[in-house]
Amino acid sequence: MNNYDIIFAPIITEKTASMEENRTYVFKVDVRANKTQIKQAIESAFNVKVENVNTMNIHPKTKRVGKYTGKTNRYKKAIVKLAEGNTISFD
Repeated sequence: MNNYDIIFAPIITEKTASMEENRTYVFKVDVRANKTQIKQAIESAFNVKVENVNTMNIHPKTKRVGKYTGKTNRYKKAIVKLAEGNTISFD
């Protein structure tokens, strides 16, 4: 698998922006990826050293538009802490 088959996109919100001060970044990743694969993909894609990876599965929510109901997509969120002196720039 390619690194970008595992890492889909960074999740940038006000809360995650404040986490960047602590060298912590949040990514949307493939549901089938495990912590080791996520760590290797982040390290090779951004050329940084990963200290810790935490993951959580986001379950689909039921949404409604008029009389039609459906569900949002499920995904996995990875919270990645980098080693001292490493940063990622999304510019």
